[in-house]
Amino acid sequence: MSGFLMRLREGDAEHPPLSSTSAARTVVAVRGFHKFAVRDGLATADPASAVKPPAPAKRLPKALPLSDVEAILEAAGAAGTTLALRDRALLEVLYGTGARISEAVGLDVDDLDWGASGVDGTVLLRGKGSKERIVPVGSYAREAVDAYLVRGRPELVSAVSNTGKLGPGGALFLNARGGRLSRQSAWAVLVKAAEKAGVTRDVSPHTLRHSFATHLLDGGADVRVVQELLGHASVTTTQVYTLVTVDNLREVFATAHPRARE
Repeated sequence: MSGFLMRLREGDAEHPPLSSTSAARTVVAVRGFHKFAVRDGLATADPASAVKPPAPAKRLPKALPLSDVEAILEAAGAAGTTLALRDRALLEVLYGTGARISEAVGLDVDDLDWGASGVDGTVLLRGKGSKERIVPVGSYAREAVDAYLVRGRPELVSAVSNTGKLGPGGALFLNARGGRLSRQSAWAVLVKAAEKAGVTRDVSPHTLRHSFATHLLDGGADVRVVQELLGHASVTTTQVYTLVTVDNLREVFATAHPRARE
């Protein structure tokens, strides 16, 4: 069975080599077949029981340069319309807090706390497994959200009363019909803003989360602080971002140090 796994990874004249992920899927399927055969009396031994699937290769998160993030944020609110105010506020919250897209669209107005001075704002995010965390909100995100709450959201709320439908409760981010914005629509907001900004890389709401974490670490933030901000149960999950930061350091060193290359 170990030889079979090696053949999967190395390939041969008739079969291309498989990635660790594809090989792992194949091994899991074969292990399941042998377990079935032993359980149903079709075989007396399970030759695959001691073989474990190969560990999948770590995929480093892809962060955007700060200039691309800023271009996307500017493009989102450029039109100055009601929906543009919402879009800018949404993307500022995603990048400014590292929130997952489900956490952002799940926000209620009551989850915001700007504090007495208005400069120490926080937001209550509800993550996986109903775990809650309080994350600070920077001035750019606060200003964008305030502009949306004053000049944008009331217009969207009025759409509900005009149609006679029930209101969305305390939902922060609303769609054009006055209901809570969906994950799919929020995703479309980001993609549209990236296109308008001329950012050619594939982007997703998680790209802003990756950028949030990477830019914090690049700026000297402690990995355990970033762990708390992201809501990771284990610091091991967060440490993958440190690998991206090390790669950035190597690139800067290679291009900037006079004796880095021959």
